[in-house]
Amino acid sequence: MSLLSKIKIGIIGGTGYTGVELLRLLVTHPNADVILITSRSEAGRKVSDLFPSLRGFTEIEFSKPEPSSFNECGVVFSATPNGIAMTHARELLEKGVKLIDLAADFRIKDIATWEQWYGMKHACPELVEQAVYGLPELYRADIKGASIIANPGCYPTATTLGFLPLVQNAL
Repeated sequence: MSLLSKIKIGIIGGTGYTGVELLRLLVTHPNADVILITSRSEAGRKVSDLFPSLRGFTEIEFSKPEPSSFNECGVVFSATPNGIAMTHARELLEKGVKLIDLAADFRIKDIATWEQWYGMKHACPELVEQAVYGLPELYRADIKGASIIANPGCYPTATTLGFLPLVQNAL
């Protein structure tokens, strides 16, 4: 990526706390161009009408998460509850779009454990193995080349980073 090019970004689930905070961060990032933000209930409404704090930062409107909506994206963030990102993953990857799941659909490699923990059947178990745990302090090199990045969540991040110096020093 040249210094002048921007990554075209889509956000699935833009009305929840995670989605709007992500949008708030991305609209001011010099290398990000948010071209799509979805919401089934708010489709057609300007994001800044629902979130006045974003007035002057974006004129984008919410749209329904239709499959063709993501065609121009290089990266899509899923800021949705567990069970949603996995329903989009196969199609996004087929288009060459990277997926960053901010929920838990790709965190646990053992499918039986994942299904037991989250109480649903995984929609694309064959893709879980290629997901990279998105903790850059441990997996920075792997994240750079990943097509699916699994958000580690706040509790695992805090615990892992807290213990990391102890483990690295065999204490």
